[in-house]
Amino acid sequence: MTLQQLYYAITISESGSLNKAAEILYIAQPSLTGSMQELEKELGITIFNRGVRGVTLTADGAEFLQHAKQLYSQYEMLTEKYGNSQNIKKKFGVSTQHYSFAVKAFVELVKTFDTTRYEFAIRETQTKDVIGDVASLKSEIGILYLSDFNRSAIGKLLRTAGLEFHRLIECKAYVYLWSGHPLAGRKSIRFEELADYPCLSFEQGETSSFYFAEEILSTNEYTRTIKTNDRATMLNLMIGLNGYTLCSGIICEELNGKDYTAVPFESDSVEESSVMEIGYITKKNTILSNIGSKYIEEIGKYLKIAI
Repeated sequence: MTLQQLYYAITISESGSLNKAAEILYIAQPSLTGSMQELEKELGITIFNRGVRGVTLTADGAEFLQHAKQLYSQYEMLTEKYGNSQNIKKKFGVSTQHYSFAVKAFVELVKTFDTTRYEFAIRETQTKDVIGDVASLKSEIGILYLSDFNRSAIGKLLRTAGLEFHRLIECKAYVYLWSGHPLAGRKSIRFEELADYPCLSFEQGETSSFYFAEEILSTNEYTRTIKTNDRATMLNLMIGLNGYTLCSGIICEELNGKDYTAVPFESDSVEESSVMEIGYITKKNTILSNIGSKYIEEIGKYLKIAI
């Protein structure tokens, strides 16, 4: 088994086709097929199911690819740090819950690199996908939060996926709404004062669970609720419907604009679980790449915390 074969297998799984993978790799399709057959024979498993519509991973193949991606990712990090491979386009990806500070840090990170030599990706996505992307090494880093309510459930998922959580900052709950909202001028807001306005939250897919919710206090009874899967749409609904959402209070005016504000809950109306511990997740027993370390540094700068 060689690193080249691992790279071939990863490319095939990502493209879903031997022909497409061969084009990406600049090799003949029969050579690629032969290399995979040799690898499968050596491992004693079938990695890919081959059909007229392309290839799919077998159960054994999916497990093998998870280990292959982790090993090849570490190889790329070593090459980046100690190698001289100027022609290899390095990749870096982040998956995150819908946090503008995570996007802002990503923007500042990318500004410092030559994008002709790097392939960057940021994915604002559902909580389970943040975990899944880092577990499969689709992204090196994931950004999410823990609370007293979801810590046990999310922690179990992280341990099962071989991930670890790194704390960045703790925040209390805020009401996030547009500056023209009737409650925008308050110094604080009681929960019952929000009854006449729709609570906006991000969809979490078919496996939706209170534990996956991005909004704190997700188990409270809300008279009016609207779900969306896009941060820009949520901001539009705040203005159009006087909607609100619950957040950490960390907002980026540069990206979201100055038409929005965050107002704290009154302390006597907030449950203990309203404290959000925001952090990032990574694969266990791995070191961050240079780009990954710089990204976390950019987050630290924005949040004004020591990393």
